[in-house]
Amino acid sequence: MTSQSLTQRDKLYLWHPYTQMRTAPSPLPIVKAKGIYLYSEDGKKILDGISSWWVNIHGHSHPRLNQALAEQASKFEHVMFAGCTHSPAVDLAERLLTLLPKNLKRVFYSDNGSTAVEVALKMAHQYWRNIGQPQRQTFVTLQNAYHGDTVGTMSVSEDSVFTRAFEPFLFPVLRAHSPYCYRCPLSLDRSTCQIECLSSLEEHLNMHRDEVAGVLVEPMLQAAGGMVIWPSEFLAGVRALCDKYDTLLIADEVLTGFGRTGRMFACEHAQVDPDILCLSKALTAGYLPLAATVASEKIYDAFLSEDRSRTFFHGHSYTANPLACAVGLASLDLFRDGAVLERISRLEEQLRTRLKTIKEIAIVGDVRVIGGVAVIELETDSGGYLDQLGPKLTSMFLSRGLLLRPLGNILYFMPPYVITDEEVDWVIDQIRAVLNSI
Repeated sequence: MTSQSLTQRDKLYLWHPYTQMRTAPSPLPIVKAKGIYLYSEDGKKILDGISSWWVNIHGHSHPRLNQALAEQASKFEHVMFAGCTHSPAVDLAERLLTLLPKNLKRVFYSDNGSTAVEVALKMAHQYWRNIGQPQRQTFVTLQNAYHGDTVGTMSVSEDSVFTRAFEPFLFPVLRAHSPYCYRCPLSLDRSTCQIECLSSLEEHLNMHRDEVAGVLVEPMLQAAGGMVIWPSEFLAGVRALCDKYDTLLIADEVLTGFGRTGRMFACEHAQVDPDILCLSKALTAGYLPLAATVASEKIYDAFLSEDRSRTFFHGHSYTANPLACAVGLASLDLFRDGAVLERISRLEEQLRTRLKTIKEIAIVGDVRVIGGVAVIELETDSGGYLDQLGPKLTSMFLSRGLLLRPLGNILYFMPPYVITDEEVDWVIDQIRAVLNSI
């Protein structure tokens, strides 16, 4: 048995995302997690304030989720989903369709958020090809968008440090304004505006109405692009414009699904029915990789044919993994049995109340809250993901036993829903103390 610590061994063999700077701190050596806490190799207890990259919603090592995983593993762990089926996949799809917008009827499984969106792009593109309009190949996406790390999802994301090195691989898209009210692209005030930022989208759709395959949005909350929270009227307007110009609306709910914005799905804020909707992250409550791209019957029907060339040729080895599906079902049981959405509503109210005084701190530019997500935008000279304030804050919070990972100058708090009122108060006290000290 090696005498080296977990951190020492990690440095010898592993390549972590976003941490290749020579001066980057050593990764946290986690040996246990329970509830909202992580436990490190040296015995430290750390509150997981970002839900382990936005995936954990019911807390770590939840007994009912553990049981569901173990029971499925005792039956079988996996079977290919091309030509086979199994109860966990069918049951989960059936349950999801009872919760999702009513026009969505068909669940296509994959294994991560980027892939869920990549599938949606391919699905939309081939839909038009299959119905005899192959010229419709262009996608309209928004400023501040981030949809993933695969080539297609980087293409539809905002130009940024995440995509720049891969620019030669990317396909062009049309880019419309997003409703970033704090930094309004039209320099308007939200209290008096009429959501004029929608005009940019309409201009694109009007000018390219015969070329657009779909409009892709992160409804109500654009996450990695700056935690931009929308007015619901903008989302309703996007749907109306897609209808007016006869194109598809694709909703990327990889982050926003499963209660993050206070509704089960963010599209509910504007009673919007997308044509295609993407899910992942909290789909399995943070246990296992699983994703779903859910489409309307109209989309599905365009692929039904005796001509095999019309088939949707996309699949992965671990599509509809039974272990992941079983945990996903158990997570939905917890929503049903545990008044989870009511808990998120109380959390939202607490965040709004307690963060009012945070806005008085000199470095704070804007405070915004939606559901169980609190966002504090800090005013710095550089801003953006590479702002050095982000790593500094991460280190300062860790020294206090709190895991927060700012997006540069965007500090956010997104805990598992099982966090208590007292723990929320403690986190906000730490945020206030740290921000007052810089």
